[in-house]
Amino acid sequence: MMPRFHFTPKVLSSLSRIDHSLGRLEGLSVQQPQPLLRKRNRVRSVQASTAIEGNPLSVDQVTAVLEGKRVVGREKDVREILNVNDVYQRLDRWKASQRKSLLEAHARLMRGLVPDAGRFRTSGVGVFRGDTLTHLAPPAHLVSHHVDELFRWLRREKHSPLIAGCVVHYELLFIHPFLDGNGRIARLWQQVVHREHSALLQFVPVESLIRDRQRQYYAALRRADREGHSTAFIEFNLQALADALVEFSLDVRPARETSDSRLAKARVHFKRRWFSRRDYRSLHVKLSTATASRDLAAGVAAHQFSLKGAGPLTEYRFIRA
Repeated sequence: MMPRFHFTPKVLSSLSRIDHSLGRLEGLSVQQPQPLLRKRNRVRSVQASTAIEGNPLSVDQVTAVLEGKRVVGREKDVREILNVNDVYQRLDRWKASQRKSLLEAHARLMRGLVPDAGRFRTSGVGVFRGDTLTHLAPPAHLVSHHVDELFRWLRREKHSPLIAGCVVHYELLFIHPFLDGNGRIARLWQQVVHREHSALLQFVPVESLIRDRQRQYYAALRRADREGHSTAFIEFNLQALADALVEFSLDVRPARETSDSRLAKARVHFKRRWFSRRDYRSLHVKLSTATASRDLAAGVAAHQFSLKGAGPLTEYRFIRA
C-alpha cells in the first residue's frame, strides 16, 4: 500500500505559513514556551483529543484531573484523560516508523479501557454515521501488513515531515488497526512525526482547532476516501496546524538568551563540525565579538570542545555529549 496525495496551492500555502511561524519563533530563540503556556496548551490538547471522541469533561475538569483533584464524572472519562496525558508526555520516546512504538503507545492510550490495548484487531470493523456505513476498514488479517508498509514508506519518505505526519494520520484512520482508539492514536502519531520537523510543534494545541472544526475534519476524511488519495485531508490538517501555530505564536514570549542557551543552539547547528568564532557569530548575528569570545571560553572551561589552531584562528568542535 503506497500512500497517494498531491501537492496543491493550499498545501504549499500552509507549508509556507507554518515555516514562517516557526522561523519567527526560532528568531526569538524560543526552544519551548513558558511553563504556564505549556501547561495550558497540554490541557487543551488532552481535552480536545478526547472530546472529539465524545468525552464530556470540560477544560476546567481536565485541569482538575491532571492536578490530581477529584471531579464529578464517569471513571471511564477520567481514565481517558489520564491516558492521553500520559502518551503526550512521552512524545519524544515514540519512534514514528516503528510498529513497537505504535503498539506501546496504544497500550498506554487505552490502558484500563479495552481488554486488547496494544494489540491489532483480529476482526472486521466499520465506521458508521448513525446507521450508515461510511468506511469499511481493510480485513483484520491485512492490518499488520498495511501498518508495516506505511512505516516502510515513512522511513523512505523524502518530503517534509509536515506532509508525512498528515499522511500517516489519514492512513491510520483508513487502516483502523485497533478495535478502539484509532482516532486518538492517529492524531497522536501525526504529532510524533511532526516533532521531527520542529520540537516546538508538540506544544501547539492543533487538536483544539480540529475539535472546533470537527465537521470539516470528517468531511475532509470522507472526501479523501472517495477520491482515493489523502490530499483533501492533508489540506485540512496543514491549514489547522498553520492557524494553531499563529495563535500559539501570539502567546509566546521571546526567550532570554544566555551563554548556555547560545552554546546549546550552536551544538545543534554545528553538531560534530569544526567552526570558528566567525561561524559562531554568523549563527548569533547580534552577538559582539567580545561576547562570542566569552561564550566560547566558557565552553572551553566546561570541556565542551575539541580545539585546533590558536588565537583568532582557533576552531572548535563539540565533544559528543
